[in-house]
Amino acid sequence: MNMLGARGNPCAAAPSIVFLVQLLLLCLISLFFTGSPQSDPMKCPGSSVTIPYPFTISGSSSILRNPGFNISCKPAGPMLSLGGRKYTVMEISLDQGYLRVTGDTVYSQCHQQNNGPVTTNFLDLAGTPFTFSHKLNKFTVVGCDSMAMIKSQHSYRGGCVSFCASEGSISSGACSGVGCCQAAVPEELTALYLEVTSIRSQLLQSPSGSWSNISTNNTSAWCTKAFIADQASYVFSRGDLDRNLTNLPMVLDWSIYGGRCSDARRAPQTYMCKENTECYTVANNTGYRCNCSEGFHGNPYLQGLDGCQDIDECKDEMNYPCTHKCINTVGGFDCVCPMGTAGDGKKQGNGCRRDTKLLITAGGGIPLLLVLLMLGFWTHWLVKKRKLAKTRQRYFLQNGGMLLKQQMFSQRAPLRIFTSGELEKATDRFSDDNIAGRGGFGTVYKGVLCDQMVVAIKKAQRVDESQVEQFVNEMLILSQVNHKNVVQLIGVCLESEVPLLVYEFITNGALFHHLHNTSVPMPWEDRLRIAFETATALAYLHMATKPPIIHRDVKSSNILLDESFTAKVSDFGASRPMPLNQTHVTTLVQGTMGYMDPEYFQTSQLTERSDVYSFGVVLIELLTREKPIFCGKMDEVRSLALHFSILFHENRLMEIVDHEVADEAGARHVKTVAQLALRCLRLKSEERPRMIEVAVELEALRRLMKQHSVVDPEE
Repeated sequence: MNMLGARGNPCAAAPSIVFLVQLLLLCLISLFFTGSPQSDPMKCPGSSVTIPYPFTISGSSSILRNPGFNISCKPAGPMLSLGGRKYTVMEISLDQGYLRVTGDTVYSQCHQQNNGPVTTNFLDLAGTPFTFSHKLNKFTVVGCDSMAMIKSQHSYRGGCVSFCASEGSISSGACSGVGCCQAAVPEELTALYLEVTSIRSQLLQSPSGSWSNISTNNTSAWCTKAFIADQASYVFSRGDLDRNLTNLPMVLDWSIYGGRCSDARRAPQTYMCKENTECYTVANNTGYRCNCSEGFHGNPYLQGLDGCQDIDECKDEMNYPCTHKCINTVGGFDCVCPMGTAGDGKKQGNGCRRDTKLLITAGGGIPLLLVLLMLGFWTHWLVKKRKLAKTRQRYFLQNGGMLLKQQMFSQRAPLRIFTSGELEKATDRFSDDNIAGRGGFGTVYKGVLCDQMVVAIKKAQRVDESQVEQFVNEMLILSQVNHKNVVQLIGVCLESEVPLLVYEFITNGALFHHLHNTSVPMPWEDRLRIAFETATALAYLHMATKPPIIHRDVKSSNILLDESFTAKVSDFGASRPMPLNQTHVTTLVQGTMGYMDPEYFQTSQLTERSDVYSFGVVLIELLTREKPIFCGKMDEVRSLALHFSILFHENRLMEIVDHEVADEAGARHVKTVAQLALRCLRLKSEERPRMIEVAVELEALRRLMKQHSVVDPEE
């Protein structure tokens, strides 16, 4: 009766229906409040650009949105608004954390003859999760005799100078410094605050008549264009001097706000790296990005099937990893060798080899005593090898190896960490036959790496435990110094008591040798070029690196010459980074007598102008071929800088100038170079010119000398 009543009464099923409706509502509410992001990559209508989360499209169904990552769909394509400007999005990279965009990114300024420097805050990304990529972009200046500098509140951070000796000297192709120049973009740059100067207009106002032969007919030469552009996309053309440059690709690095990874993990509600991911800190410790862990692929900012999923390496027919059988594991794989063989079974490893066992028999075969001796030697060798490995590991940790690895990963620093074994093999166990030089810094060895790269290996200073972090930071800074006139730091080995630094090998030795240890004179044209290249490199270290680097030991023996006699500034063992927003750093006095800044020697306050003083001594060396400390009359020890200054002011300059220079350059030119050198040697550092100013004057002198030799070779 009850069963029939229940079956016949439709209201009897009402409780179960109500329950299902409530359950459905709870699921919808839960989905709404958990804020599941858009799982599939999105695209704007008519655009091929994939927009993966954390980037979102305005008006899309994605519930979670990230400030600064919102993209709007426009007829021209995906559009991103930053700092009051709109940029068209061309590409978004999750793995490498960059965004390629186009837009109004070129600053143009046409100068009048009496104009001074023009300053402007052109592009501003402050307050956004983006910075200008210093690895993929180049700061570029197009114009004749134009200088554009990137400024911050208290200092210059980079820039370059573009010269034009004549109309015929400008050719299309790479930016060579003629009509177009390029410089590295400072790290973590968020605002392009420019100071643009027309050197031509300044030279025309010079009281000296030596600048009057500069042509002023071409009006386009008075215009300067400065911009940050993708270095792989922009190629200079002669016509760029006259035309408007638009829609140049530019690369922006992006990161998630939240501080360092360790800070972001403390806030799990906002931490965006999901399961099977690794977090790395970027943007000067103010942001982070996520990558899938090794053995996983997908979107590290999503959960579930769209997040980081295991890669089944065993299904990759093109790159099957094992020699025999492959078994997939979570985040990796295992290779199994067939019976009777042993090894790791990997194609890139030891593979599978026949498993041979040592058979010891009482009668016949190898005598038992001989076997025991072999085992004894083998055991001794194994113990010695393990002891050596432990010693190397102790030195590696003592010299900051783990900290260096962490910082290299977070900063993507282009630095190689070598093992002791690699460098021993490269130098034939540091054979005397591979010694390339000796000095106060120690011994430099020539080595050949397994990839056939020729390198120079030298010992660094001993690392104090309290200065490990500073040493690591300096290695990272030097590894990212990228200039054609600076010797490149390739890597470091920390498995020895004293770290070993690995540099590119420079074939023609030091400038000191070519000036003082050979009877073959170097033409003044080459000497002047070497001076300009050295000044350019030092200006780059002072202005374009972050933080600025003071070399502290500028001298002719630290200026190397490659196979084409291009100058390369080397030996940064004494160099010091200059803290941002500071004018000097107080440190123990270090340097070479004869080159050392006397103000630094007395006060221990190191500044950028200390390098300027040392460069002034090098410039006098180039003029005179005299050593910085030399013997005068009655064997008295004399300072070259002081002696040169006295002779100049007594109008006896030509007594000390190298006769080859005097014959080739002429007295007027020599006097101009001598005046520049003496300005560098002023006792008060604030009265010395900046290194960039010295480089500009030397380049102008080079151009004038070439014009002089063409117009009147007999003069």
